[in-house]
Amino acid sequence: MKMEFDRLGEMALNRLNVLCPPQPSTRQSFEASKNLTADGVPESASPQPLKRDLYLLLRDHASQDEVLGQLWAESNVIPSWVCWEQIERGQDVFYRYGGPALTGLAFQSLLGGMGATRVVETLTRTGGFSTKVARHRLLETTQHILQCTRDLRSIQPGGAGHASSIRVRLLHAAVRQRIVKLAQEKPGYYDVQSLGYPINDLDCVATIGAFSATLIWLSLPRQGIWLRRKEIEDYIALFRYVAYLTGTPHEYFESPERAKVVMETLLRDEINPSATSRILASNVLNSLEGQPPTFASRSFLEANCRWLNGNELCDDLGLGRPNLYHWMLMAGQVLFFMAICYTYRSIPILDRRKIAASRRIMWSVIVEDKQGLGQESVFDFKYIPNLSKTTKAEKGHCSLPERGGIEQRNLRAFLLGCIGMLGITWIAMRFVLAWHGR
Repeated sequence: MKMEFDRLGEMALNRLNVLCPPQPSTRQSFEASKNLTADGVPESASPQPLKRDLYLLLRDHASQDEVLGQLWAESNVIPSWVCWEQIERGQDVFYRYGGPALTGLAFQSLLGGMGATRVVETLTRTGGFSTKVARHRLLETTQHILQCTRDLRSIQPGGAGHASSIRVRLLHAAVRQRIVKLAQEKPGYYDVQSLGYPINDLDCVATIGAFSATLIWLSLPRQGIWLRRKEIEDYIALFRYVAYLTGTPHEYFESPERAKVVMETLLRDEINPSATSRILASNVLNSLEGQPPTFASRSFLEANCRWLNGNELCDDLGLGRPNLYHWMLMAGQVLFFMAICYTYRSIPILDRRKIAASRRIMWSVIVEDKQGLGQESVFDFKYIPNLSKTTKAEKGHCSLPERGGIEQRNLRAFLLGCIGMLGITWIAMRFVLAWHGR
């Protein structure tokens, strides 16, 4: 599978490049990447050229070109296995467990995924995981997930999630095409024979699996959350459709059982951290340290990573070992998530209110807020590989505020949990003593 990729997406990109050639901005993009704010946006306030929206180009020219028409038709035809009611329920699952889901995506799917040696060789060549831009890139990925889960219309043809999935498909083709071209110009830049094509079918299956199967069977259970069978089926069905839209072989997600086997196989065969893995993992943590909305310390971020991925992988990624205090904070976070998720899902009216509130809050904080993306991304080709660009190890830009952030909340949850356990123990002991005293 590493030698196979989305050929239709690449052929469509070639046609779009003829219709609207990309701006020759490889060098400019590289230079601009040196002048970014902590959130990965340009410091300069000078006007930027209009971004090329590949989705709109595809839509507007689909009737004029056979290849573009084929991709457009494929993206808009609803597969027979799609059940919109199930897809909608799958969207609700994400927000029902929103806090632990985002935690799992960030610290296991992304950070743990840095242990995949082949994948990081593509990531490092884009420059998109330097400390200055990694957080912004993570927020863009989260935006795509939020668009795909915002409501049913969003994932249906013409919706924002549907459009962003097609944009991601074409973006992957652009990155693949660029890296392969550079490898032809300079042998040794990227070894296609040993690593496979960049963003190949195996990589894409692994990505969809990280967003779905890994979350269901690893990330959430390690945070004390177990999904019900129906929720698992619905969530896998949602991401099978996302796989279809992004040009990923979707048959690997035709059932929860098959998705789980794929996850286990990839974890066994693909996770083998390299020096590049350690650089990217460190840069991602540096980019998140002390940043809104959580304002978490480096040690607490590392505690999240170790809780979800285990010490062996985190040692191989070169992550620090947090002290007992930060393990206590992590335990408090797990108790908080368990209390919220299980309480709300057991009461239908509260469940519906929580899902609606989570949708609104996540979109506001991640996409609309100036401390997030500030505006919706169109997934344009801005992290452009070139021969002089690979991601290097960088220092963080910690800006911890005076307020306590997420760590104070978790400390309170841990203390309340301890008090609760002591109370239960005291009541149990009183009951036992009373029983024996009869």
